[in-house]
Amino acid sequence: MIEIIGQAVRTWENDDAIDQIVIYSTNPKAFCAGGDVRYARDNILNGNAELVDDFFRSEYTVNGELAQCTKPVVAIINGVVMGGGLGISLHGSHRVVTENAFASMPEMAIGYFTDVGVAHTAQRMVGTRGQASEALAKYWAITGYRMYAADMLWSGLATHVVKDADEILEAIIADGVDAALDKHSYVPEEPAPLADIIEHIESTFNHATWPEIQEALKSADKDFAQSTAGYLAAACPTSVVASNELFESHAKEDDIVEALKREESLGRYIRSREDFVEGVRAVLIEKTKDAAFSPADTASVDLAGIHKALEL
Repeated sequence: MIEIIGQAVRTWENDDAIDQIVIYSTNPKAFCAGGDVRYARDNILNGNAELVDDFFRSEYTVNGELAQCTKPVVAIINGVVMGGGLGISLHGSHRVVTENAFASMPEMAIGYFTDVGVAHTAQRMVGTRGQASEALAKYWAITGYRMYAADMLWSGLATHVVKDADEILEAIIADGVDAALDKHSYVPEEPAPLADIIEHIESTFNHATWPEIQEALKSADKDFAQSTAGYLAAACPTSVVASNELFESHAKEDDIVEALKREESLGRYIRSREDFVEGVRAVLIEKTKDAAFSPADTASVDLAGIHKALEL
């Protein structure tokens, strides 16, 4: 899929007969929920780590190409979009969702990190809220919080909401993306749940280091702190710390291609650890949700190893 998408985007961007690119799914339940991590785990266990490195390098290259495409890139999202699915939708010019859509980055539970350029793009999104927020992006990505349509539009993860995925696809083909969205998009009546807790998010996740965030959560609103702790209960400590450090690294790097190179380096480090193999086993293969991560707490994470991986 990565090779097909990448080749298509490269070809169509240089074709004067093509004026818009639309990515959609024929699966009624999902736009794309990734799936690459099981492939990665199997090959790591079989001694083919270099093959896995090549795969992720190709994936991150396509993420960067989508972000830099000079033509409209429209993702029509219905159902679940997670992980690699966000890598092929979040970087485009239009993220069109239905009210059946929901988005999440569940990588903390499998011993991985917020890759595919999400940490770079999410903290720069401006939705109907009217401002970008690194704290909000960190909260969503690191906790694995599920955004539905109202949250997606409010935060900027979605640019438009429509009633029906098939209908908007036909309208875009017939009339072009701008005319189609002018006619079919709307603002959901449901308020964004994130708007109710944004003050708590901004006052806790606005810190540069994970220990500072943990300290802020101790004095945060009780309900908010408890719900956050619940989201993080199954998270891999190294994944949490690494993702926070990646967000901070991306905040200082405006070039997404350079940012993705850092992700490639961090990915090699994270995949070399037992946590990744263990997390994928517990969540996606045996589905026992009993991963034994090491270290078992964020205070014991090898921060120097993460920093070295991010230096390139």
